[in-house]
Amino acid sequence: MTKEQPQDQWNAVDSYVTDHLAPADEALTAALAASDAAGLPPIQVAPNQGKLLYLLAQMQGARTVLEIGTLGGYSTIWLARALPENGRLISLEYNPAHAEVARANIALAGLDKIAEVRTGAALETLPKLATEPGTGPFDLVFIDADKQNNPQYVEWALKLSRPGSVIIVDNAIRGGAVLDADSTDPAIVGTRRMYELLAQEPRLDATAVQTVGAKGYDGFLLGRVVA
Repeated sequence: MTKEQPQDQWNAVDSYVTDHLAPADEALTAALAASDAAGLPPIQVAPNQGKLLYLLAQMQGARTVLEIGTLGGYSTIWLARALPENGRLISLEYNPAHAEVARANIALAGLDKIAEVRTGAALETLPKLATEPGTGPFDLVFIDADKQNNPQYVEWALKLSRPGSVIIVDNAIRGGAVLDADSTDPAIVGTRRMYELLAQEPRLDATAVQTVGAKGYDGFLLGRVVA
């Protein structure tokens, strides 16, 4: 063991893994730089987490992906790269300024024919997707938006999926705060309600994994639609 503080060590290990297995390229570097220049919060997934999304989409054989929460399009690029040329990714972003940055980043990565960003509150956009001809069911859904609405996002993900689809929810541990039943933090309340929903939901077989790394202590939920 080193004498470094835990976060320092987590950062160093993430850098080691990323350097070997998920090195940055021009498009990804440019996406991060453009997001930073536009003043977007630095809350996108870490590079090794982006690579995990890419691999999960590939292992799933995904042709269609729904992303709830675009930010600057960094995770969108990772997911879109896993799709075939005739694949389709729809990403939902509440903030128009964030969506503009994401669209430019996606275009620079050469993925604008595969990935599109739709602007608006996701809980207003999702019902429209459900009635749009030729949209869905999605092979993979990645949820990384406002956490207080996670229960509703999971419910919509189920409606827009099929048996065998994969649903991933980021930030599902909240630094361990998910244990706090008395929390009034909307993100914690929403995350706990999501777990309560899934504990009673027969259509989704799920688990959650704790993680540490450059993004601190958190984790993600991974589920497979079974009915």
